[in-house]
This record gives sequence, C-alpha cells and structure tokens, in this order.
Amino acid sequence: MKFIIDNWYLLVVALASGGMLLWPSLRSASAGSLTPSRAVQLINREKAVVIDVCEAEEFAAGHVGGAKNVPLGQLEERLPGLVKNKAVPVVLVCASGARASRAVAIAKKLGYEKAEAMAGGLKAWREASLPVEKA
Repeated sequence: MKFIIDNWYLLVVALASGGMLLWPSLRSASAGSLTPSRAVQLINREKAVVIDVCEAEEFAAGHVGGAKNVPLGQLEERLPGLVKNKAVPVVLVCASGARASRAVAIAKKLGYEKAEAMAGGLKAWREASLPVEKA
C-alpha cells in the first residue's frame, strides 16, 4: 500500500495508457464493426442484402456488387419494400461508413435487428481488394 501511495503517478500513467489503447476499439465498435470479409460471409452464407445508402451519383461511380441503392434520406420509406423478410441480415454501406452507421439506427427502428454497417464503407471494401461494380 505504501508503494501505491508513494508512486500514485505511475498508477495514473498506467490507467491513461490503458485507456488510450482501448480507445480505437471502442470507437470502431460504435462506427460499425462489420469488416468487409465478414460482410462477404454474410452475403454468401446467410443471403444478406447489401444496401448502399450513398446518393445516386456516388453509387454510379462504384458500389459493392449486387448492392441496391437507397439514399439515406429515402431509407425509411423504401427499405420495407426492398427487404420484406426482417430476419435476413442487412449490410449497410456508404463511402466511408458514417452514413451507414446512421442507417443502422433507422433500419433497427423499422425492425431489422440484423442490420449492420460496414466499418470503413466502400473505402474498406476496395482496400480489401474486393470487386466493385459501376453503373
């Protein structure tokens, strides 16, 4: 106990460095934790539906193969028509992952409990050397 009292600053440094090590993993968990390889597994094994929430121009420039384009502003109205079975996994993608994270909240509000955002978006998909379609 005397050691801890005499060296309290070491304890503070240890806690601060531990917090800095955990920060990236906590941050990525909130921004979408679905990796491109896991998304491919969901698509192939569980017949996941890929929804690209980018605008039409961005979608035409490049998108995940087989993805359906539903801009974020229209997601609430159009998602129930595209994905009728709410038990099917839904992979939401955008350019960087930010809009897809917002789209997950909308999809879950509509009852799609297996909705997930792909971390890093289309950028991460391309970095993983996965195929991209252009319209």
